[in-house]
Amino acid sequence: MKPDIGINDKNLKGLTDLLSAVLADAMVLYTKTRKFHWNVKGESFMELHKLFESQYTQLEEAIDEIAERINKLGAPTIGTLKEFIQLASLKEVPGKYPLQQDMIKELLTDHETVIKALRKGIDESEDKFKDKGTADFLTGLLREHETIAWTLRRYFK
Repeated sequence: MKPDIGINDKNLKGLTDLLSAVLADAMVLYTKTRKFHWNVKGESFMELHKLFESQYTQLEEAIDEIAERINKLGAPTIGTLKEFIQLASLKEVPGKYPLQQDMIKELLTDHETVIKALRKGIDESEDKFKDKGTADFLTGLLREHETIAWTLRRYFK
């Protein structure tokens, strides 16, 4: 049954397309963070191993919430790696196993990219698609990414 929640079909489609792109970026970032968790080595191994685990766990929870938000708006949620890669603005780097500082820098750059996209998505959700609920939801995600980015940024002088 189609939701009757005060948002027209065109705006629901725009919102779910926007959220699908947010989901795709979250999946790429989750996978990259997990890869770095598995492959980190060096002096700060355990610290970064635990940090990356904490971050991918947080991303995993966000992924589920994003997928459920798409369903709440009446659309099916994408769920294949091909779909995620096609919609994501973040890029994977197969075969690359960077050093610790490069891992941190890459994750920081990705989180900052997501933050910029979320800021735009918040404005579109409220102004273009007339959905304060999705704007608020994305604002919560934005705060989480800002905290992760801040944490990663602290590893640099």
